[in-house]
Amino acid sequence: MNDTPAQGFPVEWEDHSELHRKDDGGGVFSGLKTIRSGTLAELVAFVARLPEDERANYEIAKSGDHRLSLGEIMALASRPDFPGANA
Repeated sequence: MNDTPAQGFPVEWEDHSELHRKDDGGGVFSGLKTIRSGTLAELVAFVARLPEDERANYEIAKSGDHRLSLGEIMALASRPDFPGANA
């Protein structure tokens, strides 16, 4: 997947990803702070289904050492190719 969820670019929905609290600091021990892991599609679906006031508390770390912000997560959730119903 590209580092930005632009509508025209393919997304690797099956990439291994991790859910983190936005304020966990990242860093060397980031893997120890993982709340949940799964495919990118599963975690995007999880965040998108959270109550709106809770979503901003989370980020998704995807392969390639990029953390997706809430805006990126919701842009992915709104893509026509998002397999959210199956995630």
